[in-house]
Amino acid sequence: MFDPLTILANLSDPITLLLMALSASFGIIMGAVPGLSGTLGIALLLPFTFGLEPATALLMLGSVYCGSEYGGSIPAILINTPGTAAALCTTFDGYPMAMRGEAQKALYTALIASIFGGMFGVCALLFLSEPLARVCMKFGAPEQFWLCVFALTIIASLSSGNVLKGVIGALLGLLLACVGMDPVTAQPRFTFNTMELMAGINVVPGLIGLFAIPQAFLLLRPAGAGESPMAPYVSAPGVIWKTAVQFIRRIWVALLSGVIGVIVGIMPGAGGNIATFVAYNETKRLSKNRDKFGTGIMEGIMAPEVCNNAVVGGAQIPMLTLGIPGSAPAAVMLGALMTHGLKPGFSLFSTQGDIVYTYAVGLIVANILILLLGSVFVRIFARALQIPQHFLVVAILSLSVVGAYSINNSPTDVLTMAFCGLLGFFLIKFKFGVAPMALGLILGGTMEEGFKLSLHLAAGEESTWLFFFSRPQSLVLIALTVLSLAWSFWKELGPKKDKKEGKA
Repeated sequence: MFDPLTILANLSDPITLLLMALSASFGIIMGAVPGLSGTLGIALLLPFTFGLEPATALLMLGSVYCGSEYGGSIPAILINTPGTAAALCTTFDGYPMAMRGEAQKALYTALIASIFGGMFGVCALLFLSEPLARVCMKFGAPEQFWLCVFALTIIASLSSGNVLKGVIGALLGLLLACVGMDPVTAQPRFTFNTMELMAGINVVPGLIGLFAIPQAFLLLRPAGAGESPMAPYVSAPGVIWKTAVQFIRRIWVALLSGVIGVIVGIMPGAGGNIATFVAYNETKRLSKNRDKFGTGIMEGIMAPEVCNNAVVGGAQIPMLTLGIPGSAPAAVMLGALMTHGLKPGFSLFSTQGDIVYTYAVGLIVANILILLLGSVFVRIFARALQIPQHFLVVAILSLSVVGAYSINNSPTDVLTMAFCGLLGFFLIKFKFGVAPMALGLILGGTMEEGFKLSLHLAAGEESTWLFFFSRPQSLVLIALTVLSLAWSFWKELGPKKDKKEGKA
């Protein structure tokens, strides 16, 4: 059990609060620099926690985790480059809003949504850990495959009226995801007999290349060669309070995205990369302003930001209760738990209740600290738009190279980034868009692994078809996929049919 007074004493210690604030700031920076991530931030900070009390150490690492999820939205909004893979969907509406001169509003929307999502995920961690963990552990390889298929239905939303170009882009992404060893048989594919490609194309350098490099090329265009890709800076006093009021009026978006984030976060191997696409797509489908998505509306920023921060709490539910991490940062957190002598499992809540509940409640405090820090940082981040473009180009390219190299200290990742950057530039030039390709690259490995594992598992069943199509969890995801596709086709074909009838 746990003692509320002990938790209060731990969280009111000034040294602990200072360490959490510094860790949260470090996490924001790790999320904001393309190529770096919360996973790397937790791993870098872990050795510095060895001499601390377990509760303090976990609070520091948890603050980095929360801060990095918010930090990824900053470059996504300002320079159309997601700081983390989970922030990809934030670029769809965050950058267009910044281009309208509302960078501050977009940044505050991301901040408030991140804090709400973080709180939502922590509440699920505190009150729903056991039942949610037991339900989501019934999700196996087939459900993992169908979840990725469901997430791929967002292609129609990303295609800007040309579904065929969106499908071609997604197929290119899926093709790149096939590079490397087969996830089941370990047979090399498209490696050209090079050891560097055996591990496949790393998603993060690929995303940096697809988004950051084309953006830098666009900034190099001479004046008058088209619309400037640099968002203008417009000071807007009192915008944080107006944004908060507008956020409350759209609270249904936050609640829906929070639920999706927690559920997908619990599923091992899914994480925020998949969850944000699902949340964005479902929010768009249910919104009255669905036609405005992609033009810079609040709902388009709220959905992914609430979702990827809710994943923080969701991913730690199976980590704490079953010892199974729901995301890559949660896997590093699991190592931190065991390093400090804590054994994950349902008994952890009873035998080490003070530490676990101090950590869980401390995540709420960490989100409050991020809100305070973010409120100060937003003004600084927004003023980055006043930096001359040629300086910004150098900064983007430098950070891209450093970020890509720092992941595995591999020159191959830098070359991957450069290749994807050139590919992304030509995709944009011919109006294909890079978002569908990024979607295919992100989901390709997880979808293939789920599909092939399902085939092997189905070998011991009566029928492979029944194994894929008869499980209750799979049927729910299949139904959602069919409904999503039907809606996309109706939306695509409906206006064309109306135009033909009007001409007749």
